[in-house]
Amino acid sequence: MEWLNCLNEAMAYIEEHLCDEIEIERLAQIVRCSSYHFQRMFSYLADVTLSEYIRRRRMTMAVADLQSGGKVIDVALKYGYDSPTAFNRAFQSVHGVSPSDARKSGVVLKAYPPISFKITIKGEAEMNYRIEKKGPIRIVGIKEHYADGINESFVKVPLFWQKANAEGTMQQLCSIMNREPYGVMGVCTWASQKEFDYYIAVATDREVPSGMHEFTIPECTWAIFECVGAMPEAIQNLQKRIITEWLPNSGYAYANAPDIELYFEGDTASEDYRCEAWLPVVKR
Repeated sequence: MEWLNCLNEAMAYIEEHLCDEIEIERLAQIVRCSSYHFQRMFSYLADVTLSEYIRRRRMTMAVADLQSGGKVIDVALKYGYDSPTAFNRAFQSVHGVSPSDARKSGVVLKAYPPISFKITIKGEAEMNYRIEKKGPIRIVGIKEHYADGINESFVKVPLFWQKANAEGTMQQLCSIMNREPYGVMGVCTWASQKEFDYYIAVATDREVPSGMHEFTIPECTWAIFECVGAMPEAIQNLQKRIITEWLPNSGYAYANAPDIELYFEGDTASEDYRCEAWLPVVKR
């Protein structure tokens, strides 16, 4: 219940600052996790990215201002847009019409009410997991940098894996893997509110091959979930279930550590394929 209250407090903060700069770090502090994990968690819970939700709320409120006689440039500045052009683009992306057309009688507009989170009982399928504490894990592999937020990863990370497979990177990684956990890992490490690095790597104590990178995952307690099904849909669906079904009532919160996906040998397109999702956790 405390976790739920924190989420709704974060939503209240957004409502109070729709006309100001909304600090993602402050939202993360309210929910007691990193800004990366907050944005990821919000996307799974709300089925919309945080940035898009904020845009929708601002454009919903902007309609009332425009229909009350507000000038487009004044309303644009009120909601943080430096130019009418940028405001017009954002407004049309939400409503499908221009700000000036929003004043016309009979024009169909969209309204996006504030989000509030409530407990729902789901659990239509079992979730197999275990809690384990692990020391630091040194990984070596390839990485890509993403600068457009968590939503970018849903499209680009699977393409990154396809490229690694096509170029023979998996065989190279498996040849240097000599430490637990045994398997090829997908590791997401964040650098800022939007930017993060994604590694395809293995645990090893060997030298870093040319063109690869190393990273040390800090000591952490992990909630390790079994995933069964064809990739990448199965792992993405499991990640959403972890956030929306398991985490709220688990007694755990996100820890300040990367997320890990651990892939084993097998046919990833098979409905029987098995892998693991590692969630960094700390007791609430």
